[in-house]
Amino acid sequence: VQLQASGGGLVQPGGSLRLSCEASGSIDGISAMAWYRQAPGEERQLVATITNTDGSRYIDSVQGRFFISRDNAKNMLYLQMNSLKLEDTAVYYCATFNRVIGKYDNWGQGTQVTVSS
Repeated sequence: VQLQASGGGLVQPGGSLRLSCEASGSIDGISAMAWYRQAPGEERQLVATITNTDGSRYIDSVQGRFFISRDNAKNMLYLQMNSLKLEDTAVYYCATFNRVIGKYDNWGQGTQVTVSS
């Protein structure tokens, strides 16, 4: 499936954003999906993952602030981001897990999130 992320923007510290990721086809059979981010000059970083049984995991720096969810009926993945910090500034990408090779290997175009006062 092809993925398209949206919902990014400019927000002040402490603010919230909700990112969406639309898949071009069914995500029912996709065992896990994820949000990654990449800040300028840094490597792409895994932020949050969710399985097809709604098990979710987060990196420590976003735990309790970010919430990942998926709606298989709508072929959508979401990331609710609260209490945003300057260091959350990055391009955010959604991704799907490839069970054959055991890693995330499909990313959509990203959406820019800028946290600035």
